[in-house]
Amino acid sequence: MTIAVAQDDSAEGAAALLHAAREAQFQQTRLAVLHVLDEFSPGVGEQQLAHEVGQALAAGGYGGLEWTLHTAPEEDNRATALIELTEQVQADLLVVGSKRRTPIGKFLLGSTVQRVVLDSPVPVLVVKAPAPQ
Repeated sequence: MTIAVAQDDSAEGAAALLHAAREAQFQQTRLAVLHVLDEFSPGVGEQQLAHEVGQALAAGGYGGLEWTLHTAPEEDNRATALIELTEQVQADLLVVGSKRRTPIGKFLLGSTVQRVVLDSPVPVLVVKAPAPQ
């Protein structure tokens, strides 16, 4: 079994990463960190990204967790890239972060999270970042 998490440099991405790590630890399984890059050159920046993910996991108390980093270019659609990465790692669950939205924002279509939820071949767990204090 593999838990996949859509990670980025936002508060929502950080919340998703820690929640996915907690779930992977609970289920005693691997964590696949999926990162879609705006500008993609294979290998470029991946070491720095892996270091940052490792630091975030260690700071959250998940330093001993087995995890791998998987990156892909955004190309046409971030949601499609995430779904393709989910299929590549043969994930059983995908964890994504979501922004807090206004009632009007909830009504509008087109968000990445909504596309992932609708199109994902595996169950999707949507996590909100903690409210700002």
